[in-house]
Formats: sequence, C-alpha cells, structure tokens
Amino acid sequence: MAAYEYLALSSAGEKKTGSLEADSARQARQLLRDRKLAPIDVTRAADKDRSSGQLHWLSRSINAKNRAMITRQMATLVQAGLPLEEVIGAVAEQCEDGKIRSMLLAIRSKILEGHSLAQSLKAFPRAFPHLYRATVAAGEHSGHLDLVMNQLADYTENAQDFRQKVHMAMVYPVILLTLAIAIIWGLMVYVVPDVIAVFVDTGQGLPPLTAALVAFSDFIAGYSWLLLIVLFLVIIAVRGLLQLPKVRLLVDQWLLHLPFIRKFSRGFNTARYTSTLSILSSSGVALVDGMKIAGDVVSNKHLQQQLAMATQKVSEGTSLHKALTETGYFPPIMLHMIASGESSGKLDNMLERTAKQQEQDLQNLISLMVGLFEPFMLIFMGVTVLLIVLAILLPILSLNQLVG
Repeated sequence: MAAYEYLALSSAGEKKTGSLEADSARQARQLLRDRKLAPIDVTRAADKDRSSGQLHWLSRSINAKNRAMITRQMATLVQAGLPLEEVIGAVAEQCEDGKIRSMLLAIRSKILEGHSLAQSLKAFPRAFPHLYRATVAAGEHSGHLDLVMNQLADYTENAQDFRQKVHMAMVYPVILLTLAIAIIWGLMVYVVPDVIAVFVDTGQGLPPLTAALVAFSDFIAGYSWLLLIVLFLVIIAVRGLLQLPKVRLLVDQWLLHLPFIRKFSRGFNTARYTSTLSILSSSGVALVDGMKIAGDVVSNKHLQQQLAMATQKVSEGTSLHKALTETGYFPPIMLHMIASGESSGKLDNMLERTAKQQEQDLQNLISLMVGLFEPFMLIFMGVTVLLIVLAILLPILSLNQLVG
C-alpha cells in the first residue's frame, strides 16, 4: 500500500485535504467516495515529490515535542515486538496532526516497498535530522532497534525538556525588559514634556541634566518610528552578514573567546557535541563516524572546523581525549573523564556521564545568567528613574532659590 494525498469536497461543499493508504489511486478515490467525499485530486506522495523536484509540504520540520512523542511511541511498540510497518501505522493513527500523519503514512509506504526505517526517514530530513537517522540505522544494523529506539526516545525527550527549561528561564527576563522599555518610553514621551513645560514657561534656564533629558525626550517623541526602522534594517543587515561564511566564522570564533559569553558559547556547543557523540557511540556507531555526525550538530562554525581536525586525528590513531584537548575548547574535567573511559574500556558509559554533567553545568550557567539579569534590570530601572526625578527636581530647587 502507498500513501496518497487528496483534495475532496464534502456533501456541504467544503474542501477537505488529508492523506490515506491505498493500493492504487483508483482505490483511494473509492475510499473517499465511501466517506461521502467527492475526490478532486488524488496524488501519491512519492510521485508528488519526484514531479516537484523537491520535498513538498509533508517534508516541513516538526517541532521537538512532536518528534519526542513519536519516538517514544515507536520505541514502545518496537520493544513490544510489533512489525515495523504496524508500528508506524499505529503511531500514525494516534497522531492528531494531519500533516504528521501523512508523513508517517508515507514512511510506512516506503517500508512496505522494502526500504529500511532509516532509508524511509531520509525522505524527510527536516523532520528527522542526520543524528536521528544515523542512530536508527545503527540500531537496524546491530539488530537492537528496540534498545536504540529507547535510547533515542530518552535523548529526544531530554533535549526537549532542556529546551523548555531554557525557554521558561528566558520568559521572565524578556517580560521584565519589555516592561522596562515601555515604562521609560512612556515617561519620556508623556510625563517629562508636560512637567518640564511648567519650568520652561517661567523663562528660567534649565540645568544641564534637565536640558539633556528634554532633548532626549523630544528625540524619542519625534523619532521613535525612525529608531524602529533603523533597528529593523540593522537586524536584516546583521542576518545577511552572518550568512557569509567568512563573517560567520569570524563571529563564531569571537564568541568562543569573548569574556563571560565564551562560557555560555563553549558550554552549549560542547554539551551538544558530547550528548550527540554519547548516543551515537552507545548505539553502535563507529567512533570516527560518530564524531563526524556530532561535529555537524554543533552550531559554532569555528568549533566545527576544530572538531573536524580532531576527527581526522582520531582516524589517524590519536586518542579521543587528546584530539579534543588540542581544540582548546573542552573543559578539563570532561577531558579527564573521557581519558578515564578510554583507558578503562568504558568510553560509552563515560561519554554519557560527561554529557549529563555538561548539560547540568549549562543549566546552572543559564540559571546564573537569568539570576544576574533580574538585579541588573532593577538597578537599571532605579538609576533611570532617579535621573528622571533629579532632572525634574533640579529646576524646582533652582526656582525655590530664586524665590528665596
């Protein structure tokens, strides 16, 4: 059976789209008629891909939460001993998202045609990245797909949990920053001009701080739209420059050496690398192949280059911990743990422990940054409000002295 996409009309004249499995397009049309739908267009998913010359809408990326859920369901059913095509079919039936269901049915069709699960997933690279497919392939080759799928499900769920923690940690700082900007903007545009106008009408000269505040207030009130346009253009320009390989390489190298930021940049990238290498190594992927895949997962281009050199050295006979030491970006405790794992023959276990420790260190670092951001914003708001109050009080004090 193959997966077919359809466009049909209901009895009420509403357009319906979706996917179903059938032995032929003719049978697919008949199934639609049995559902009291009038078929307009019925196209096999694979044919649609080939005719368009590129992946169609089914190939769009799915979010980490759905990927984690799908992986856990597949792992459970594979471990229960169900045939692979039944596993995919059952997961598709459970899925409420029509686009993801269509994707799973297309994968099931490829499996029924004789392709392996990893080969079938390759048709949807944005939904199932290289790491995911390589791990599945390793499980199929080793004959332990059930164990590997469980490991992959754990990894995917942990990655999703970590991503959620980061997002939740950033919610409060973003809200606080937005409110701070809104309050300052409101004071400068609506409060300060009316208060200062009272003193301007008296004809007395304004203190330098007050005059500067008035000038800044006039600028904000008159050119807020210009600032927004400039900010928008700057963002577009920066994103465009970062698309240039040389610029991206220089920026990534700079991030790895910039004080304070380098701790976060190095921690994030080394944690991702060790986590990926850990799951690949424990799934039976050769160390050199795992290093190549893990290096591609790292987002920092400069570190990618250093890891590619490390992979080359390992393929030539250098130990893993020595090759990573020469990059200069991995923390000493991680390197010592990897060296211990190599000497004891328990590299897989040590990589897993190292990955967990790195992720915990990164979470602690993010928590520290968020914790520092709150008092920083309070100090910033306090100093700003203090300056505004002083700028308003200085003319009052000057007026009192003149009256006295």
